[in-house]
Amino acid sequence: MSIDAMNTDIVNTDYYLLDELLSEEEVLIRKKVSGFVNESVLPVINDYWEKAQFPFELLPGIAELGIIGSTIEGYGCPGMSRLAAGMVSVAMARGDGSLNTFLGVQSGLSMGTINMLGNEEQKQRWLPGMARLEKIGAFGLTEPDHGSDSVALETTARKEGGHYVLNGRKRWIGNASIADVVIIWARDESDGKVKGFIIEKNDDGSYPGGYSTELITGKIGKRAIWQPDVTIENVRVPAENKLAEAHSFKDVTRVLTATRSGASWEAVGHGIAAYEAAVTYAKQRVQFGKPIAGYQLVQNKLANMLSELTAMQLICFRLATLADQGKMTSAMASLAKMHTAQKARWICSEARDILGGNGLLLENHVARHMTDMEVVHTYEGTDSIQSLIIGRDITGISAFA
Repeated sequence: MSIDAMNTDIVNTDYYLLDELLSEEEVLIRKKVSGFVNESVLPVINDYWEKAQFPFELLPGIAELGIIGSTIEGYGCPGMSRLAAGMVSVAMARGDGSLNTFLGVQSGLSMGTINMLGNEEQKQRWLPGMARLEKIGAFGLTEPDHGSDSVALETTARKEGGHYVLNGRKRWIGNASIADVVIIWARDESDGKVKGFIIEKNDDGSYPGGYSTELITGKIGKRAIWQPDVTIENVRVPAENKLAEAHSFKDVTRVLTATRSGASWEAVGHGIAAYEAAVTYAKQRVQFGKPIAGYQLVQNKLANMLSELTAMQLICFRLATLADQGKMTSAMASLAKMHTAQKARWICSEARDILGGNGLLLENHVARHMTDMEVVHTYEGTDSIQSLIIGRDITGISAFA
């Protein structure tokens, strides 16, 4: 029997009654997104995932949810609390990691960068259309030779009259083959500083000359979102498309610190989905004359899965409060990302084990969450890099450049 045919609503994943900390508005936002996931995402997402196709058909429904722009205030954005934004990530990731990545790139990395580092004219120019999902965004930082050491990026920007000329390559850039607004981080040849530039589609829907993409294929996770390689050859960008407050790589770090908590919430969503599937399956799968939920080995697994899931939730709830109070540090965000990615990855693996051979089937959803967690474990900073950010905070000594 597949998970789709089972009732998972009875599975309790809020063991420490954290729902009591949510406002009525935060609860309603979560219910709205969860309803959309159950009704519109789960029935179709496995097919998109298997075919490595992006589910464009779901975008109008996502736009109607009124969640794009997340915590940004004004410009048609919802101005959510950090907890509400966390609930959105959990609910969407519980359905599918690819869609949650799309939202994270759109609301967090793209719109968040413009909101944080753009001037008023730039915010008015781009954010309202992006909030309505009339314009899709992308965030180009990672390069073929620079991932964890992205501070050493090689893409360049050279000022020529009223334009900047960009040259370089980017890799793993979600949405970059469909985006209307592409943020490219490049090193200004005039001073060597990393700054942000926006490449826009032309009025006819084409990209400026010199901008091209090639989809990365053969992925084992996040298959329903397109993450292409990007080639930038003498792309001319109007000077007014340089983000006004992006002066150095420190500004990139500000953006990444702000969005890292989103990856932590996503890990919670994947963990919840895998745990729900494991509990549901264990109660209904009969071996040796009784449900496997009655065996000690399985109960031990479920108890430890719930323990780690609860710890993940507690960390994320507290981090959201600290962020709203302006007290969240980069090291705090890194600790949350490191812990939740490690534990959600483990929970998904344990769920796959409980489901046995059936855990390998997409129809039971666990395999998709397990492989998507391999991506979460790496992006927004690998576990190793997160540990070094924390280690630097602990010791006062940097173990990396």
